[in-house]
Amino acid sequence: MSGQWQVAVDRDRCIGSGLCAGTAPAHFALVDKKSTPLHPLVDPDEAVTDAADCCPVEAILITDPTTGTTLAPL
Repeated sequence: MSGQWQVAVDRDRCIGSGLCAGTAPAHFALVDKKSTPLHPLVDPDEAVTDAADCCPVEAILITDPTTGTTLAPL
């Protein structure tokens, strides 16, 4: 696994629940009622995977940018 994780949000799938921003406010914000990652690459942080895992529509994808391996949600 690389040193950083890639964070992406499918804004078409996002329903704007805000769980991600509440779980990982240093990494997600709601913009126009949709989740937006504050940075496309982040250092590994359990809050980021928790946010992806708690998304009710699985709109958040955390991957290893080097291998493309999905880290969350699993």
